[in-house]
Amino acid sequence: MHTLIIIIAQIHEINGQRDDLKKFKCHIDQVSIQLACHYWQFYDSLLSLHFKFNDIDGAAGLVLDMCRCWDSLSIQKDRNDPHKTCLVPIESYYLKEGLKLQIVPELLQKDSVFKMDSKQELLLFRNGKYVLSNKALAKLIIAYKRDGRIGELSRLMLSLQKELGTLEGGLISDVIDACIQLGWLETAHDILDDMELAGAPASSITYMSLLTAYYKGKMVREAKALLKQMRKAGLIVDLSDEMVMTTCLSGVVDKNRMHTRTSTSIWKSGLAESLVREMKKQEKAILPVVYKFNSSIYFFCKAKMIDDALRIYGRMQEMKIEPTVQTFINLVYGYSCLNMYREITILWGDIKSSRKSGSLVVCRDLYEFLVLNFLRGGYFERVMEVIGCMKEQNMYCDKWMYKREFLKFHKDLYRNLKASNTRTEAQSKRLEYVEAFRTWAGID
Repeated sequence: MHTLIIIIAQIHEINGQRDDLKKFKCHIDQVSIQLACHYWQFYDSLLSLHFKFNDIDGAAGLVLDMCRCWDSLSIQKDRNDPHKTCLVPIESYYLKEGLKLQIVPELLQKDSVFKMDSKQELLLFRNGKYVLSNKALAKLIIAYKRDGRIGELSRLMLSLQKELGTLEGGLISDVIDACIQLGWLETAHDILDDMELAGAPASSITYMSLLTAYYKGKMVREAKALLKQMRKAGLIVDLSDEMVMTTCLSGVVDKNRMHTRTSTSIWKSGLAESLVREMKKQEKAILPVVYKFNSSIYFFCKAKMIDDALRIYGRMQEMKIEPTVQTFINLVYGYSCLNMYREITILWGDIKSSRKSGSLVVCRDLYEFLVLNFLRGGYFERVMEVIGCMKEQNMYCDKWMYKREFLKFHKDLYRNLKASNTRTEAQSKRLEYVEAFRTWAGID
């Protein structure tokens, strides 16, 4: 069962369907600690979607839930029947008799022939607990810093550090050191202050790193303020300000006069590098507002409220926000559910325009979805046009599937009609494309 849930989670992640994935969370949270290691990919996908939607509160809440839920008494109380069946709706809430998926999270498919890719992106599983990767930490730091919410970042890091049982050094020291390396000295100092107020001060090594950065940056006023803090905390004894500055700039630390402590971090090094990589990625990433628009369009299309979906699509155009492949897949899906195939031909015009402008790279899934719908609607000129685009991009065309779809809806279409017997130019043109498709698909 866990394999199925992971596959569903990854599909929802790819399609940006966060609300659908969240339906599973309360059931996965019930899994015993012994089986938690099998579901880290589910939480990885959900956390990824929170970041894509720029929902930093949702991401932080999920991270804390993952760290705490396995030891929570309330969770344990609810686990009277570990093999209890759960029903998760997979269609719109507006449908009274919508389809539901029956899952049993505690049931593991030990003999599954499908082996899941266990690539670790945002989460690691260590010593029976979920741990954030450097990539996830970097995303959190960037988001909180961008929004000017350093105090909340500090509280989150302190909570995580407490859950890991490393009150001194550790995670927060790594975060501060990374900020110092990137020149975010004000941010580093703010986190240091927050740690002091919380009664969990950083190691003297971390203080010295920031002090050295201040001296090297000729930030004398900030250096004096930090030095005063260090003296008050008893981290520096019997050294004048000048001697401390000389020591910092020389890189030689007198351990007898500066009470240094060894970092107990369980995090691997490289957080600063992860921060740099994530900032570069975010410059090219899809804007969070696009995911929100796509989510709204998908919601309305799933509920067969196509007019509302089109209003959202129109708003995207008004705001000059480029639609993505997922935008068009959602709209094609909405039209298809209502058998509005003519409208899909109009949407195909928008897709071609976006593709021509270079703002859209059409994937095989969208092309295939279009072909199937054009076949059902009998728009064979559009069918051959899309197939032509797929050929240009060396994409695989599933002739067998297209052939089956054609025979299902148009088995005897124009079978005995010859071009000389057509009544109108439109009929003649349509016959031409039907015959072209028959020849291409190998239909006698």
